[in-house]
Amino acid sequence: MRAFGLDGFSKGWVAVCLDGDRRTISFHADIADALARPFDRAGIDIPIGMTGDGERACDLLAREKLRPHASRVFTGARRWLWQEFCDPDKANEEALRRGQTRVSRQLWHIGRKIMEVDAFVRANARHDIREVHPELVFLRLNGGKPLPSKKSEEGEDLRLRLLKRAGLREIDRWLAEARIGTGAKRDDVLDACAVALAARGPHGCVPEGAPLLDAHGLPMQIWF
Repeated sequence: MRAFGLDGFSKGWVAVCLDGDRRTISFHADIADALARPFDRAGIDIPIGMTGDGERACDLLAREKLRPHASRVFTGARRWLWQEFCDPDKANEEALRRGQTRVSRQLWHIGRKIMEVDAFVRANARHDIREVHPELVFLRLNGGKPLPSKKSEEGEDLRLRLLKRAGLREIDRWLAEARIGTGAKRDDVLDACAVALAARGPHGCVPEGAPLLDAHGLPMQIWF
């Protein structure tokens, strides 16, 4: 099968393709270009499916799995935040007026990508496109033991070893490619690799079983 793993970065998307024994990495300005080639399944490290108040059971379950590092799962994505506001302070004023939680700056700044993926997935409902959280994948690859921060040298080295053990021997070359003018960081590449592994062979999801659907019929379920 041909599986894609995508992770966003400042200038676009890192795409890792696992196609039988062939493995490639590419960099794209938008999600449509990243998924322009035929594929059997794609995983994306971005919220897919949203509620009006930003509360999703899959986020809470993912945070529980990642404890003591629950904050690695951003929560609170709501379409209206970015549809109605271009200023996070104004959006948070409205959220509080509605009795909802504020949006974090980290989540606010990936809002454009969230909405880009939302529009693409809704327009391509026939495709198998799933939300994947790389930290859940790394947790699985590490036998369920919590990992150090991916920003630390220890955390990066461990993630590299885990991915190579999973068969991705090209990572050192891919990291060198990413460094030359793409704008992608090392952890963006590692995360895309982890997402690709889950897209090719998902081992589980939260919640298990039939997913909850949002108002547009999108599943709110995180795979790993």
